[in-house]
Amino acid sequence: MRIASNQFQASMNRSLGLNQEALSKLTAKMASGSKLLVPSDDPIANVRISRLLREESIVNQYRDNISAVKIRLAHNETFMQGMVNDLNEARDLMVLALDAHNTPSDLNAIATPMRALLDSIYYNGNTRDQEGKYIFSGTATATAPLADTGAVGSGTRFSFQGNTDKQEVVVGNGVVQAANVDVKGVDLVLNKMDAAAAALIAPGASATNVATRAALTANLNAIDDAIALVAGRIAEFGGAQNVITTLSNNHANVSLSNQSALNDLSQLDYGIAATDLNGYNIALQATYKAYTKISDLSLFKLL
Repeated sequence: MRIASNQFQASMNRSLGLNQEALSKLTAKMASGSKLLVPSDDPIANVRISRLLREESIVNQYRDNISAVKIRLAHNETFMQGMVNDLNEARDLMVLALDAHNTPSDLNAIATPMRALLDSIYYNGNTRDQEGKYIFSGTATATAPLADTGAVGSGTRFSFQGNTDKQEVVVGNGVVQAANVDVKGVDLVLNKMDAAAAALIAPGASATNVATRAALTANLNAIDDAIALVAGRIAEFGGAQNVITTLSNNHANVSLSNQSALNDLSQLDYGIAATDLNGYNIALQATYKAYTKISDLSLFKLL
């Protein structure tokens, strides 16, 4: 069987071209570390990688949301714990004020720290974040949650102006977590504290006076209710942070699994690649040698 020189050269050139292309592609994969340079290298693996990347993006967003919620809950807890501390001090003052042995001047002296604690609770309740939004107003973040009419001793001086709606953040598939809390109910204890402070500075104030004692007792009861209210909300923060921490750990495990799968699907195995590269080089060298040998053959040399 005779093969024309042109046909032989075309065949050899095609073989050399294919080998060179395969070698160049493998070299590019080894340089990038990825075994998929284009989707057509492995369409099924490419689809799986796309799905994993999409899932990984969603999981990362959940984890970012959880981090933001945890920061907000921690800030809320800090300010509310400050309220609880102030309320506990106010309670101690009320217990002291209800002692029948106090003189009018003793009661007058108690009024000053009572008003200082009232102001502290009021300002904590109207705390703003770094963006200037009120953190205890529910979703009405542009409105101060606690309003002060300035009517000292009226019993209606303070009121709650926010709402109790939740700012819900998605922290998982179908899972949301409220990132805010309101201070509804704190206005009630502020009014009682204000009324008690007014009673303490009244001329001739006495712990045995029926009206004065009633105001002090009402304040003491309101403080106990407020401590239970605020402490209960702090306890909710703790429970919520435990839940979202567990959820964040679960997301981290899912992310680790995704990364492992992505590596399996996309990362090049350099051991196999090196073996293939060596094979391509040997094949290419053999092709060149065969081409040289065959090209050098001539019928005249065989005569």
